[in-house]
Amino acid sequence: MSNKSPPTWNHQLAARNLAELYLDRNSDLSATLAVCDDGRRFTYQAFWELADRLRCRLWHAGVRPGHRVAMQVDKSMETLGVFWACVRGGFVFLPLNTAYTASEVSYFLGDAEATAFIVSPQRLSEMLAVAESANCQIVLTLDDEGGGSLLETPPREAPPSPDLNWDDIAAILYTSGTTGRSKGAMLSHGNLASNALALVDLWRFTAEDRLLHALPVYHTHGLFTASNTVIFSGGQMLFRRKFSADDVMAQMAEATAMMGVPTFYTRLLQHEGLTQDATRHMRLFISGSAPLLAETHKAFFERTGHAVLERYGMTETSMNASNPYGGERRAGTVGFALPHIDIRVTDPSTGQQLNDREDGMIEIKGPNLFKGYWRNPQKTAEDLRADGYFITGDLGRFDADGYLVISGRAKDLIITGGFNVYPKEIEEILDAMAGVIESAVIGVTHSDFGEAVVAVVACDADIDEAATIAELRKQLAAFKVPKRIVSLRELPRNAMGKVQKAALRKNFGQIFYSLTPGVNAQEINQVHQGQE
Repeated sequence: MSNKSPPTWNHQLAARNLAELYLDRNSDLSATLAVCDDGRRFTYQAFWELADRLRCRLWHAGVRPGHRVAMQVDKSMETLGVFWACVRGGFVFLPLNTAYTASEVSYFLGDAEATAFIVSPQRLSEMLAVAESANCQIVLTLDDEGGGSLLETPPREAPPSPDLNWDDIAAILYTSGTTGRSKGAMLSHGNLASNALALVDLWRFTAEDRLLHALPVYHTHGLFTASNTVIFSGGQMLFRRKFSADDVMAQMAEATAMMGVPTFYTRLLQHEGLTQDATRHMRLFISGSAPLLAETHKAFFERTGHAVLERYGMTETSMNASNPYGGERRAGTVGFALPHIDIRVTDPSTGQQLNDREDGMIEIKGPNLFKGYWRNPQKTAEDLRADGYFITGDLGRFDADGYLVISGRAKDLIITGGFNVYPKEIEEILDAMAGVIESAVIGVTHSDFGEAVVAVVACDADIDEAATIAELRKQLAAFKVPKRIVSLRELPRNAMGKVQKAALRKNFGQIFYSLTPGVNAQEINQVHQGQE
C-alpha cells in the first residue's frame, strides 16, 4: 500500500517563509507562548522581540544571510530564540548536541564552514581554539539563564530584512550514516512549515493546548516537531530544561499534551504518581525518535487509560508517518503517512515497489523532504531516486490494514534514546587501543533507550571493561559510549569475510541484561557457541 496526497500544502498560504508564518498564525501576540521552569514567562510578542534582538546582535557581529550559525548551549528560551533569529535574518541554524566533545565540534564547524559559533560560557576557553582552527571568526556565549555576550545590547541600527521564500535553507542538522563522516541535512523554510502545519491538523493542536516540553532543542524532535507545532497552533509550552519524572508529574496537571522519547515513558511508569486520575485531563501523549516497545505501550495504557501515539520521523524529513489521533493507535507500528507525504516500500536491490506485508526499503517523498546534504552532491544523488523519493535506509512493511511497521535498518546506524550513533566512529577508537584486534559495535534492544550501544571486542586477553569505557568517555559524547563491552577471541564472519553483526545482535542482545562488568571471554564464548 502507498499512502498518497497531492503536494499542495502551501496553496492557501499568504506567508512566504517561516517568519511571516509566525505572524500569520498568531494574531494575538499578547498570548503566552512559554512558561519556563525558572519562573519566566514569554508571550508571543516578547519571544518575537527576543528573536529580533538576537538577529540584530548576530548581524552586527558580522553574520549575513546564508551564513551558518552553529550553537552548542544548554536549553533555554534564548536557545530557541537563536533559531528564530536565524529565521528572521536569513541565517542558517546549526544546532549541536551539548554532549559533543571538542574534536566532534571541530568537525562540524569546519564542514559547515560556520561563520559564528555560540557556546556556553563554561566551555568558552576550550572552544576558542576549536573555532579558530575551523576558521570560525565569531564566537559568542549564551547560558541557560538568559546571560552571555550574545545578549549584549546591539547597536540601534536595524539590519535589513532579507527577502526569503520557502526554498531558502533554514537549518542544517547533521545526521550519521554508515560510511564516511556525519552529513549535514539542509532543511528549508518550506520543509519545516509543511511538516508543522500537517502535525497541527493531524494531532488537533489549538490555542488551548499546553505542551509539556522536556525535550532537548538541538534535535529535530524538540527543536522543530514540538516547538513549531505549538507555535503554529497558537498554543503554549511548559518549557522544562531537562526531563525529570518528578518534575513532569508535578507539571502534568497544567498540561494537555506531551511529546517524548521512549525513555520518558519508561521512567514515568516507574513513578508511583502515574495514574488515571493524574492524567485524566491530558488529551495526548506522543512518542518518537526511537522505537516504543509494545510492552511499554501496553503498560502505559493499563496505568493511565491513554494509548501513546507513536510516529516516525528522521533528520532528513522531519515527521513522515503517525498513528491516528482518532482510531486505533496500534502498538509496534507508526501508523499512516502524513498529509501530502507519499511512503512506499521497495525491493532494496531493484527499487521495485512491493506488495503489502512484504518487507523492503522505506522510501519517502513530499514537501518535508530535505534539500540535500550540505556540499555533498554525490551522497545526495545516492539517496534520492530519479522520481524524487528518498531512500531512508529503514526497512519496513505495510500491514493488512495499511499501518506502517518499521522492521529494522538496512544500515548499521544505532538509535539510542533518540540519538543517532555511527558504529564505525566508535570502532575506529577501539581498534586503536592496545590489545584490541578488532571490534564490532551493535545496538541491542533496551527498554529505556530503544537501543543500547554494545561493543564486542576481539582480543587475545580480556580487556578491562571499566577502564576502556572510561577512555572512550574522553573522546566521545556520552550517548555514544557503549553501555557494555564484551570480549571474544574472534568475531563471527560470513563466507566473504564480513563480520556478522546480525549474529552478534542475536546472541548478545539476549544476554545483555544478565551480563555483569568484568565478564570474561570464556563465559561469553560459552553463550555464543551455545546459541549458534
